[in-house]
Amino acid sequence: MGIYVNPGNISFQDSRFSNFYIDKSMLISKMNAVYRTERKFVCVSRPRRFGKSMAANMLTAYYSCGCDSAELFSGLNIERDPSFQEHLNQHQVIRLNMQRFLKTEDHLGTYIEEMERSVTSELLIEFPECKRIGADSSLTDALEQIFIQTGNGFIFIVDEWDCVFRIARNRKEEQKRYLDFLRGLFKDAEYAELVYMTGILPIKKYGEHSAVNIFDDYSMISPKNLDEYFGFTEEEVLAACNERDVDYGEMERWYDGYRVGRLHIYNPKSVADALTWKEIQSYWTGTETYEALKVYIDLNFDGLKEAITAMLGNGRCVIDPSTFQNDMTTFRTKDDVLTLLVHLGYLTYDKITSEVFIPNQEIELEFIRAVKVGGWEGVIQSLNRSQELLERTWALDGNAVADGLSAIHNETASVLKYHHENSLTCAILMAYYSAKVYYVNPIMELPSGKGFADVAYLPKRNVNRPALVVELKWDKTAGGAIRQIKEKEYTSWIETYTGDILLVGINYDKEKKTHECLIEKYTKTD
Repeated sequence: MGIYVNPGNISFQDSRFSNFYIDKSMLISKMNAVYRTERKFVCVSRPRRFGKSMAANMLTAYYSCGCDSAELFSGLNIERDPSFQEHLNQHQVIRLNMQRFLKTEDHLGTYIEEMERSVTSELLIEFPECKRIGADSSLTDALEQIFIQTGNGFIFIVDEWDCVFRIARNRKEEQKRYLDFLRGLFKDAEYAELVYMTGILPIKKYGEHSAVNIFDDYSMISPKNLDEYFGFTEEEVLAACNERDVDYGEMERWYDGYRVGRLHIYNPKSVADALTWKEIQSYWTGTETYEALKVYIDLNFDGLKEAITAMLGNGRCVIDPSTFQNDMTTFRTKDDVLTLLVHLGYLTYDKITSEVFIPNQEIELEFIRAVKVGGWEGVIQSLNRSQELLERTWALDGNAVADGLSAIHNETASVLKYHHENSLTCAILMAYYSAKVYYVNPIMELPSGKGFADVAYLPKRNVNRPALVVELKWDKTAGGAIRQIKEKEYTSWIETYTGDILLVGINYDKEKKTHECLIEKYTKTD
């Protein structure tokens, strides 16, 4: 048993017998299915706190011939899988955590060579019969000689594969050197039986480095068939809450909301912390700070701050994630920045609608902390006004709502294009920020009747509040907005709602910079 070659299972033991453990062992079945196939190169990227290292430790404990893990997997789901016994502790494994070698930028010139020396020295001990391996052999040469002389292939499990892109964000040559190393290690390598790499970022591709695309990427944008292994599912969290007598509704509000493929996924580390301590709060700040988020949301890209403002108001933003270059510095549009925030766990991506949004209260607090520091003061003031404006809406006080909306529009002018139609929509979302307590997420351009309502708010189950249908106008009249709601039958989609429905017509006079609001209670027809 070595540190890197055929390591033991102590790390997985720590997780398996911890105070809180959810069985994700069927990931092993997925890896067994691609073992020694064209799909054997796997890169799984997900944010910090989402169980990357635990999964790598589990795979190491399962495959490594340097330990006996039968007892560790006893009772887990994978034990019933037909492929379980075939591969249990039957393979030569090389386990690498790249951050162990690249701790800071000071190690950039030596970390690859240090890693090669460390692994090769253990290979010399493990395979003393291979006389053609020397202490100065490259790792690739050593592996090729072992394969030629003994027929032994290897399973590679690489954690923090992308640390060079995070530690040396602007060092393009170093990044290319690292990709050259990966390409040389794995491209056309007969000794590679399975390669499982994990990190925060998907594989970075440069033009001449396209050979690295031998890897299949499984990410927060496109998890493919691994979505249930990216975090805890609703069923898993509900069962754990029932077992430990913890309020599931609060867990859902704080840690749910990540859309990963077809599933809603919870932040696993936060759930585990909350269940361990029986205290629901933000655990995100244990490993991340709002300054990290602020760096990205303050970037000067057209539409970025409007998108962030809208999402703070429970809105969503359509993006095209395909232009993202899978690094932390190459940004051409706001979509690239927002895509990075998905990979970092600050946003989530709905693949069906191509929209990003803030997933839950824990992450929302991080955004609030970030915007409190410099340049976003108006946004914070707007959030503070929100509850009063919502109450004035319920009271059908259009004048008060117009005054409140005017203040919010002015307060957010520093981050929005004041005379842009989207800025009015953002101001509305900010104005009704407090609606999240009573309503599900706002529905933008609700398809209804003969057109699209601009914004609709539907009350949460068992909440006795009126539904809101909002129509926005520029340089027209609030009365015209109300007429359009009625004429185009925007309420038809929600007429089955048994409570009250309020029609909210808002007009902005661009020349006078004034807002007008009319609010009517909708009378349902039999």
